[in-house]
Amino acid sequence: MKSFVITLALALTGLAAQAQATYHGAKITTDHAISTTQLVEQMKKSDTLATKVTGTVESVCKMKGCWMKVKLPEGKTMRVSFKDYDFFVPKDIEGKTVVFEGQAFSRVTPVNELKHYAEDAGKSKEEIAKITQPEKAVVFVADGVIVK
Repeated sequence: MKSFVITLALALTGLAAQAQATYHGAKITTDHAISTTQLVEQMKKSDTLATKVTGTVESVCKMKGCWMKVKLPEGKTMRVSFKDYDFFVPKDIEGKTVVFEGQAFSRVTPVNELKHYAEDAGKSKEEIAKITQPEKAVVFVADGVIVK
């Protein structure tokens, strides 16, 4: 009986450890992930960068989980989309730590696309109408995401 209890406890511990992280898209690891601060610094030297980043989710597409915004330094955010629209993330991961691997780009996002993202985020018609200028920012296309 004692060995059964020990085996059960070990199995439950293993399940709890697996429940702590979920994987989406390509199977990636957390090894060698850089911070969002490091990403911003590295993007000052390049328009494109293949890398792995760790950060905190600020918001997620409420329609499908087809993009997320990750917090950057100085109160900014970076939109992370998913390669070839092949996978999504859970819609309830605001505030969670994520690790994602893929390509970072400096990009100008046109007004119509910004309005589409605002609609996906559940913004009001008034908030969407206030979007009148394109936005230059770092964006990321992820091959895989780990939600911790």
